[in-house]
Amino acid sequence: MIKIGLTGSIGMGKSTVLSMFGALGAAIWDADAAVHRLYDVGGRAVDPICEAFPTAIKDNCVDRATLANLVLSDPSAIQKLETIVHPLVWNDREFFLSEAASLGVEVAVLDIPLLFENEMVPFFDTIIVVSTDEDTQRERVLARPGMSLEKLNAILSRQMPDAEKRERADFVIDSGQSMEDMRVQVSGVYDAIIARSKQD
Repeated sequence: MIKIGLTGSIGMGKSTVLSMFGALGAAIWDADAAVHRLYDVGGRAVDPICEAFPTAIKDNCVDRATLANLVLSDPSAIQKLETIVHPLVWNDREFFLSEAASLGVEVAVLDIPLLFENEMVPFFDTIIVVSTDEDTQRERVLARPGMSLEKLNAILSRQMPDAEKRERADFVIDSGQSMEDMRVQVSGVYDAIIARSKQD
């Protein structure tokens, strides 16, 4: 099974690109969606987060906006949260890969925002970075509910610069283009990865 790591900074369009790979037949996994499952009612992260950050729990689930306000400007709180969440996300990812392998999936694409930052490159056969210009990125992110320039800057401070990610990628997909152009890019990258794997 070909394991593809899909990454990029916040607001770059990773989810859109991931869905396009899914439409081509790849098995897809989204780290952010996994966190949503863990934070939802009955999710495995709810109880430990309640213990560490009790005010972040509302209606028996984790309120992400409240939690973000609690940790974004506090490095020790971020570390505490990551100690809770990262192992649970890892388990979710491993379960996905195990299921995909058992089903004979040819290609699995995993959307991991902090792939480079968490030194996960060796885990994958190929790395794809989704990117666009800074103005488009900021416009997309600041349009999100509850987002502010301060929050965006705090998030970006913890992420590798986009230019460095592009340099380290095997493929770069420009999400500043039209949806049709993006589909053409994704299809071309998908075909190239499969062709390369057959040559190997």
